[in-house]
Amino acid sequence: MRIASRSTKKRSIFMLKDLGTFAVCFFALVLALGGCDRGQEMVAPMVAGGGDTPPLPVGQPEGMVLIPAGTFQMGNTDAEAYENEQPVHTVHLDAFYMDEYEVTNAQFKAFVDANPQWQTDNIEDRFHDGDYLLHWSGNNYPAGTADHPVVWVSWYAAMAYAEWAGKRLPTEAEWEYAARGGLAGKKYPWGDTITSDDANYNRNVSGTTPVGQYAANGYGLYDMAGNVWEWCLDKYDADFYAVYENSRNPIAGDETIQSILENFTSIPNDSYRVLRGGSWFVDARALRVTNRNGSTPTFTHTYYGFRCARGTVMR
Repeated sequence: MRIASRSTKKRSIFMLKDLGTFAVCFFALVLALGGCDRGQEMVAPMVAGGGDTPPLPVGQPEGMVLIPAGTFQMGNTDAEAYENEQPVHTVHLDAFYMDEYEVTNAQFKAFVDANPQWQTDNIEDRFHDGDYLLHWSGNNYPAGTADHPVVWVSWYAAMAYAEWAGKRLPTEAEWEYAARGGLAGKKYPWGDTITSDDANYNRNVSGTTPVGQYAANGYGLYDMAGNVWEWCLDKYDADFYAVYENSRNPIAGDETIQSILENFTSIPNDSYRVLRGGSWFVDARALRVTNRNGSTPTFTHTYYGFRCARGTVMR
Protein backbone atom coordinates (compact mmCIF):
# COMPACT_ATOMS: atom_id res chain seq x y z
CA MET A 1 0.00 0.00 0.00
CA ARG A 2 1.37 3.43 -0.89
CA ILE A 3 1.01 5.29 2.39
CA ALA A 4 1.12 9.04 2.03
CA SER A 5 3.26 10.82 4.57
CA ARG A 6 1.17 12.98 6.87
CA SER A 7 4.00 15.47 7.08
CA THR A 8 3.65 16.25 3.40
CA LYS A 9 -0.02 17.09 3.71
CA LYS A 10 0.35 20.40 5.51
CA ARG A 11 0.44 22.97 2.77
CA SER A 12 1.98 26.41 3.04
CA ILE A 13 -0.08 29.40 1.99
CA PHE A 14 1.92 31.76 -0.14
CA MET A 15 0.90 35.41 -0.25
CA LEU A 16 1.67 36.97 -3.62
CA LYS A 17 2.40 40.69 -3.52
CA ASP A 18 2.13 41.06 -7.26
CA LEU A 19 -1.40 39.94 -8.10
CA GLY A 20 -0.98 40.46 -11.81
CA THR A 21 1.20 38.87 -14.42
CA PHE A 22 3.52 37.15 -11.91
CA ALA A 23 0.74 35.00 -10.43
CA VAL A 24 -0.45 33.85 -13.84
CA CYS A 25 3.08 33.06 -15.04
CA PHE A 26 4.01 31.32 -11.79
CA PHE A 27 0.97 29.05 -11.90
CA ALA A 28 1.51 28.22 -15.57
CA LEU A 29 5.14 27.36 -14.77
CA VAL A 30 4.08 25.01 -11.96
CA LEU A 31 1.69 23.21 -14.26
CA ALA A 32 4.28 23.00 -17.01
CA LEU A 33 6.94 21.58 -14.69
CA GLY A 34 4.46 19.09 -13.28
CA GLY A 35 3.63 17.94 -16.78
CA CYS A 36 7.29 17.48 -17.71
CA ASP A 37 7.96 15.54 -14.53
CA ARG A 38 5.09 13.11 -15.10
CA GLY A 39 5.58 12.75 -18.83
CA GLN A 40 1.83 13.11 -19.26
CA GLU A 41 -0.40 15.37 -21.29
CA MET A 42 -1.86 18.01 -19.00
CA VAL A 43 -5.18 19.80 -19.07
CA ALA A 44 -4.92 23.39 -20.26
CA PRO A 45 -5.05 26.18 -17.67
CA MET A 46 -7.18 29.18 -18.61
CA VAL A 47 -5.57 32.54 -19.33
CA ALA A 48 -7.79 35.55 -19.85
CA GLY A 49 -7.54 37.28 -23.21
CA GLY A 50 -7.43 40.93 -24.15
CA GLY A 51 -4.58 41.72 -21.77
CA ASP A 52 -6.73 41.06 -18.68
CA THR A 53 -5.39 38.98 -15.84
CA PRO A 54 -7.85 36.49 -14.34
CA PRO A 55 -9.21 37.22 -10.86
CA LEU A 56 -7.09 35.67 -8.13
CA PRO A 57 -8.08 33.68 -5.06
CA VAL A 58 -8.37 35.52 -1.79
CA GLY A 59 -7.29 33.48 1.23
CA GLN A 60 -6.72 29.73 1.09
CA PRO A 61 -9.36 27.92 3.19
CA GLU A 62 -7.88 25.48 5.66
CA GLY A 63 -7.98 21.89 4.45
CA MET A 64 -8.79 22.84 0.86
CA VAL A 65 -6.76 22.76 -2.35
CA LEU A 66 -6.86 25.37 -5.12
CA ILE A 67 -7.98 23.83 -8.41
CA PRO A 68 -6.92 26.14 -11.25
CA ALA A 69 -9.28 27.45 -13.90
CA GLY A 70 -8.94 25.46 -17.09
CA THR A 71 -10.37 23.62 -20.06
CA PHE A 72 -10.68 19.84 -20.32
CA GLN A 73 -12.38 17.08 -22.25
CA MET A 74 -15.16 15.65 -20.08
CA GLY A 75 -16.39 12.12 -20.67
CA ASN A 76 -14.98 9.00 -22.25
CA THR A 77 -15.36 6.81 -25.32
CA ASP A 78 -13.01 3.91 -24.58
CA ALA A 79 -14.09 0.29 -24.32
CA GLU A 80 -14.95 0.54 -20.62
CA ALA A 81 -17.08 3.66 -20.99
CA TYR A 82 -20.80 3.52 -20.31
CA GLU A 83 -23.25 5.29 -22.59
CA ASN A 84 -23.85 8.03 -20.01
CA GLU A 85 -20.17 9.03 -20.26
CA GLN A 86 -20.61 10.05 -23.91
CA PRO A 87 -20.09 12.08 -25.96
CA VAL A 88 -16.78 13.58 -24.91
CA HIS A 89 -17.19 17.35 -24.80
CA THR A 90 -15.17 20.45 -23.98
CA VAL A 91 -15.75 22.08 -20.60
CA HIS A 92 -14.36 25.37 -19.28
CA LEU A 93 -14.23 25.86 -15.51
CA ASP A 94 -13.43 28.78 -13.28
CA ALA A 95 -11.00 28.18 -10.43
CA PHE A 96 -12.41 26.66 -7.25
CA TYR A 97 -11.32 25.07 -4.01
CA MET A 98 -11.83 21.40 -3.19
CA ASP A 99 -11.53 19.62 0.14
CA GLU A 100 -8.22 17.80 0.37
CA TYR A 101 -10.00 14.86 2.03
CA GLU A 102 -13.46 13.36 2.23
CA VAL A 103 -15.50 14.68 5.17
CA THR A 104 -14.76 12.56 8.22
CA ASN A 105 -16.86 11.20 11.06
CA ALA A 106 -15.26 13.68 13.46
CA GLN A 107 -16.07 16.62 11.19
CA PHE A 108 -19.64 15.49 10.69
CA LYS A 109 -20.10 15.01 14.44
CA ALA A 110 -19.09 18.64 14.97
CA PHE A 111 -21.84 19.57 12.52
CA VAL A 112 -24.62 17.53 14.15
CA ASP A 113 -23.54 18.68 17.61
CA ALA A 114 -23.95 22.28 16.43
CA ASN A 115 -27.16 21.55 14.49
CA PRO A 116 -29.40 19.22 16.54
CA GLN A 117 -32.01 19.14 13.77
CA TRP A 118 -29.60 16.94 11.79
CA GLN A 119 -29.06 14.43 14.58
CA THR A 120 -30.40 10.92 14.08
CA ASP A 121 -33.34 11.39 16.46
CA ASN A 122 -34.35 14.75 15.01
CA ILE A 123 -33.74 14.71 11.26
CA GLU A 124 -36.92 15.15 9.23
CA ASP A 125 -38.12 12.01 7.45
CA ARG A 126 -38.10 13.80 4.10
CA PHE A 127 -34.31 14.18 4.28
CA HIS A 128 -33.34 10.51 4.55
CA ASP A 129 -34.45 6.96 3.81
CA GLY A 130 -34.50 5.60 7.36
CA ASP A 131 -30.86 4.50 7.58
CA TYR A 132 -29.25 7.88 8.20
CA LEU A 133 -25.99 7.47 10.17
CA LEU A 134 -26.91 3.84 10.65
CA HIS A 135 -23.44 2.93 11.88
CA TRP A 136 -23.47 5.56 14.65
CA SER A 137 -24.73 5.05 18.19
CA GLY A 138 -26.87 8.09 18.82
CA ASN A 139 -24.65 11.05 18.02
CA ASN A 140 -21.40 9.13 18.32
CA TYR A 141 -19.48 7.48 15.50
CA PRO A 142 -17.88 4.04 15.98
CA ALA A 143 -14.76 4.01 18.13
CA GLY A 144 -11.54 4.32 16.19
CA THR A 145 -13.13 5.85 13.07
CA ALA A 146 -12.76 9.58 13.71
CA ASP A 147 -10.64 9.97 10.57
CA HIS A 148 -12.72 7.67 8.36
CA PRO A 149 -15.11 9.25 5.86
CA VAL A 150 -18.62 9.69 7.20
CA VAL A 151 -21.08 7.36 5.47
CA TRP A 152 -24.82 6.71 5.59
CA VAL A 153 -25.39 10.39 4.78
CA SER A 154 -28.04 11.59 2.36
CA TRP A 155 -27.48 14.31 -0.22
CA TYR A 156 -29.62 16.66 1.89
CA ALA A 157 -27.41 16.05 4.94
CA ALA A 158 -24.27 16.56 2.87
CA MET A 159 -25.68 19.84 1.58
CA ALA A 160 -26.56 20.96 5.10
CA TYR A 161 -23.06 20.18 6.33
CA ALA A 162 -21.51 22.09 3.43
CA GLU A 163 -23.72 25.12 4.11
CA TRP A 164 -22.74 25.06 7.80
CA ALA A 165 -19.06 24.86 6.85
CA GLY A 166 -19.33 27.82 4.46
CA LYS A 167 -18.86 25.59 1.44
CA ARG A 168 -20.95 23.62 -1.05
CA LEU A 169 -20.83 20.33 -2.90
CA PRO A 170 -18.80 20.31 -6.13
CA THR A 171 -20.58 20.24 -9.46
CA GLU A 172 -20.13 17.08 -11.49
CA ALA A 173 -17.83 18.89 -13.92
CA GLU A 174 -15.73 20.30 -11.08
CA TRP A 175 -15.47 16.86 -9.52
CA GLU A 176 -14.23 15.18 -12.72
CA TYR A 177 -11.77 17.98 -13.49
CA ALA A 178 -10.38 17.84 -9.95
CA ALA A 179 -10.21 14.03 -9.97
CA ARG A 180 -8.07 14.08 -13.11
CA GLY A 181 -5.37 15.87 -11.14
CA GLY A 182 -4.11 17.78 -14.16
CA LEU A 183 -3.84 14.71 -16.39
CA ALA A 184 -5.74 14.43 -19.66
CA GLY A 185 -7.17 11.20 -21.07
CA LYS A 186 -6.27 8.92 -18.15
CA LYS A 187 -8.56 6.36 -16.53
CA TYR A 188 -7.69 7.10 -12.93
CA PRO A 189 -6.48 10.15 -11.00
CA TRP A 190 -2.88 8.95 -11.36
CA GLY A 191 -2.80 7.15 -14.75
CA ASP A 192 -4.17 4.13 -16.62
CA THR A 193 -3.43 1.23 -14.25
CA ILE A 194 -4.69 0.42 -10.77
CA THR A 195 -3.73 -1.96 -7.96
CA SER A 196 -4.68 -2.29 -4.30
CA ASP A 197 -1.70 -0.04 -3.53
CA ASP A 198 -3.44 2.88 -5.25
CA ALA A 199 -6.91 2.96 -3.70
CA ASN A 200 -9.42 1.26 -1.41
CA TYR A 201 -11.70 -0.65 -3.79
CA ASN A 202 -13.11 -4.06 -4.74
CA ARG A 203 -13.44 -5.11 -1.08
CA ASN A 204 -9.66 -5.37 -0.72
CA VAL A 205 -10.34 -3.82 2.68
CA SER A 206 -13.73 -4.71 4.10
CA GLY A 207 -14.83 -1.15 4.75
CA THR A 208 -13.59 2.41 4.68
CA THR A 209 -10.01 3.41 5.41
CA PRO A 210 -8.83 6.63 7.09
CA VAL A 211 -8.87 9.54 4.67
CA GLY A 212 -5.53 10.23 3.01
CA GLN A 213 -4.16 6.73 3.45
CA TYR A 214 -3.35 6.43 -0.26
CA ALA A 215 -1.25 8.82 -2.33
CA ALA A 216 -2.79 12.07 -3.59
CA ASN A 217 -3.39 12.96 -7.22
CA GLY A 218 -1.59 15.74 -9.07
CA TYR A 219 -3.70 18.44 -7.43
CA GLY A 220 -3.05 17.11 -3.93
CA LEU A 221 -6.49 15.52 -3.46
CA TYR A 222 -6.82 12.20 -1.64
CA ASP A 223 -9.25 9.32 -2.25
CA MET A 224 -10.72 10.70 -5.47
CA ALA A 225 -10.98 7.05 -6.50
CA GLY A 226 -12.38 4.52 -4.05
CA ASN A 227 -13.12 4.59 -0.31
CA VAL A 228 -16.59 6.16 -0.69
CA TRP A 229 -18.82 7.45 -3.46
CA GLU A 230 -19.04 11.24 -3.23
CA TRP A 231 -22.22 13.28 -3.60
CA CYS A 232 -22.12 16.14 -6.11
CA LEU A 233 -24.32 19.21 -6.38
CA ASP A 234 -25.91 18.46 -9.75
CA LYS A 235 -29.03 16.70 -10.76
CA TYR A 236 -28.11 13.36 -12.34
CA ASP A 237 -29.08 13.23 -16.03
CA ALA A 238 -27.87 10.23 -18.03
CA ASP A 239 -28.29 12.21 -21.27
CA PHE A 240 -26.75 15.47 -20.05
CA TYR A 241 -23.58 15.17 -22.11
CA ALA A 242 -25.59 14.87 -25.32
CA VAL A 243 -27.87 17.84 -24.66
CA TYR A 244 -25.86 20.33 -22.61
CA GLU A 245 -25.64 23.84 -24.06
CA ASN A 246 -23.29 25.76 -21.78
CA SER A 247 -19.65 24.68 -21.88
CA ARG A 248 -18.54 27.07 -19.12
CA ASN A 249 -19.22 25.83 -15.59
CA PRO A 250 -21.97 23.46 -16.79
CA ILE A 251 -24.63 22.08 -14.48
CA ALA A 252 -27.45 19.70 -15.36
CA GLY A 253 -31.08 20.70 -15.73
CA ASP A 254 -32.58 24.15 -15.29
CA GLU A 255 -30.91 24.71 -11.94
CA THR A 256 -28.03 27.02 -11.09
CA ILE A 257 -25.53 26.64 -8.29
CA GLN A 258 -27.18 29.51 -6.45
CA SER A 259 -30.71 28.18 -6.84
CA ILE A 260 -29.66 24.80 -5.47
CA LEU A 261 -27.89 26.34 -2.49
CA GLU A 262 -30.85 28.54 -1.66
CA ASN A 263 -33.52 25.85 -2.10
CA PHE A 264 -31.87 22.47 -1.49
CA THR A 265 -34.30 21.44 1.23
CA SER A 266 -37.16 21.86 -1.28
CA ILE A 267 -35.63 19.73 -4.03
CA PRO A 268 -37.90 16.70 -4.54
CA ASN A 269 -36.73 13.18 -3.86
CA ASP A 270 -37.22 12.15 -7.50
CA SER A 271 -34.53 14.66 -8.55
CA TYR A 272 -31.61 12.23 -8.63
CA ARG A 273 -28.20 13.62 -7.62
CA VAL A 274 -24.77 12.73 -9.00
CA LEU A 275 -22.35 10.40 -7.22
CA ARG A 276 -18.72 10.05 -8.29
CA GLY A 277 -15.50 8.20 -7.48
CA GLY A 278 -16.49 4.64 -6.65
CA SER A 279 -16.01 3.05 -3.24
CA TRP A 280 -14.30 0.33 -1.23
CA PHE A 281 -17.00 -2.09 -2.38
CA VAL A 282 -16.91 -1.74 -6.18
CA ASP A 283 -14.50 -2.89 -8.88
CA ALA A 284 -11.95 -0.81 -10.77
CA ARG A 285 -14.29 0.12 -13.60
CA ALA A 286 -16.36 2.22 -11.21
CA LEU A 287 -13.27 4.12 -10.04
CA ARG A 288 -12.51 5.64 -13.44
CA VAL A 289 -12.58 9.45 -13.36
CA THR A 290 -15.34 9.54 -15.99
CA ASN A 291 -17.67 6.99 -14.38
CA ARG A 292 -21.07 8.46 -13.51
CA ASN A 293 -23.61 7.35 -10.93
CA GLY A 294 -26.72 8.84 -9.38
CA SER A 295 -29.26 8.26 -6.64
CA THR A 296 -32.23 9.83 -4.91
CA PRO A 297 -31.17 12.57 -2.51
CA THR A 298 -32.64 10.71 0.48
CA PHE A 299 -30.61 7.56 -0.17
CA THR A 300 -27.93 6.55 2.32
CA HIS A 301 -25.48 3.67 2.26
CA THR A 302 -22.34 2.32 3.86
CA TYR A 303 -20.29 3.52 0.89
CA TYR A 304 -21.86 6.96 0.28
CA GLY A 305 -19.98 10.00 1.57
CA PHE A 306 -18.87 13.39 0.25
CA ARG A 307 -16.34 16.19 0.18
CA CYS A 308 -16.92 19.92 -0.26
CA ALA A 309 -15.93 22.62 -2.71
CA ARG A 310 -16.01 26.42 -2.63
CA GLY A 311 -15.72 29.29 -5.05
CA THR A 312 -12.33 31.00 -5.03
CA VAL A 313 -12.27 34.34 -6.77
CA MET A 314 -13.17 37.90 -5.94
CA ARG A 315 -13.77 40.10 -8.97
